[in-house]
Amino acid sequence: MSRFAAISTVAVLMMLFANLLFAVVDTSSKWLLGAGYVAIQLAFFRYAVQFVITSGVLAGLRGRGLAAARPLLPVLVLRASLLVVSTIFNFVALQSLSLAVASAIMFSAPIIVCALSWPLLGEVVGRVRWAAVAFGFAGVLVVIRPFGEDLDPAAFLMLLAATGLALYSILTRKLSRDVKPLIMQFLLGLTGTVALAPFCWVYWIAPTSTFDLALMVSLGLFAWIGHEFLIRAHRVAEASYLMPYSYSYLIYMTAGGFVVFGDLPDAWTILGALMIAMSGLMIWRREVVLMRAEDAGELVR
Repeated sequence: MSRFAAISTVAVLMMLFANLLFAVVDTSSKWLLGAGYVAIQLAFFRYAVQFVITSGVLAGLRGRGLAAARPLLPVLVLRASLLVVSTIFNFVALQSLSLAVASAIMFSAPIIVCALSWPLLGEVVGRVRWAAVAFGFAGVLVVIRPFGEDLDPAAFLMLLAATGLALYSILTRKLSRDVKPLIMQFLLGLTGTVALAPFCWVYWIAPTSTFDLALMVSLGLFAWIGHEFLIRAHRVAEASYLMPYSYSYLIYMTAGGFVVFGDLPDAWTILGALMIAMSGLMIWRREVVLMRAEDAGELVR
């Protein structure tokens, strides 16, 4: 095996492992919600544990990088707030949605990013990518079935969560050149902890077992580890190479829904999920073509 192939394989494995941890976080959250705990409490643990971990790492580095990020602090707090709100919406929606439906809707985030990249980033979005966006949103409608008798309002809450994640991703793209990932992780944990602590105090439900408490702590731990593996994967391989493997999250969530809750997606959910995945891959493929054309000095619309 060549060195390039070995590095690429490691990056893919890290990407797959990161998505597995993210699926474990959502599956554990749904289980805890079913046990009677509230979304605010779980979201607090998600960010408080991350804050503790990143604070320790940052202390070991003597706060290196914080000074450079200070001028961008308002935007960094906005970025963090978007993900915190998205997490709350996600956890609330998971109370009634199956993991397969929730993950399919959440994967509309890359499609929303593409749709918003023109008004927010000034990026040119051609006809091929607009067609992919339209196809992806059609897939979302197939999953949600807004005009059917089985419509669950939580699906729209999950769509809001996906929109928050998309806006978070756009700000991350703009800030990544000037702010180190550790600083962004630290400020994310800090913002979530400070914002949610008062609500967690009001709605606190004491864990009834050590297992429940350990599972709550694991939400932040696994999320942090997952983000670390995600960052490291993107350090050794291009995002365009890794993007198709992000859809492993859909497989993990569907498997988790079946193993833990006995849920299996119906035909419409599978069809909608496939449409969303195909749309995301169409956007990814078009971006790869445009990047290669740009590197070659060509202009492609």
